[in-house]
Amino acid sequence: MPYARISLLKGKSPEYLRQLSDNVYRAMHEAFDVPANDRFQMIHQHEPWELFFDRDYLGGPRSDGFVLIAITAGRPRDAQTKQAFYRRLVQLLGESPGIATEDVMVQVSTSASEDWSFGGGRMGIGAQPG
Repeated sequence: MPYARISLLKGKSPEYLRQLSDNVYRAMHEAFDVPANDRFQMIHQHEPWELFFDRDYLGGPRSDGFVLIAITAGRPRDAQTKQAFYRRLVQLLGESPGIATEDVMVQVSTSASEDWSFGGGRMGIGAQPG
């Protein structure tokens, strides 16, 4: 069960946010080995003085359309899977809602199954979280 936290500057329409959310999930499902209906996301919109990013560090230029996607996954993926995911993600986000490839930053981390509870206070041991 990967969990995605998506951060961007305030001011985008609900439709833009829906397209962003849909395509983050779509890329995860298509290229990051995430099962159907395994969608858990939180979108954080920030005032300009609450989201700081370098416009040229290791890429760029970055615009005010910058989006930071932090994914916590329950199991590791190999480098090839991650690269395929990153490429699919920027492709989909470029198509809809129209985010420039240099404005997409992704960070993936993993955790053990006992670090998750899927509900009911039950620990995720024995489960295969995404």
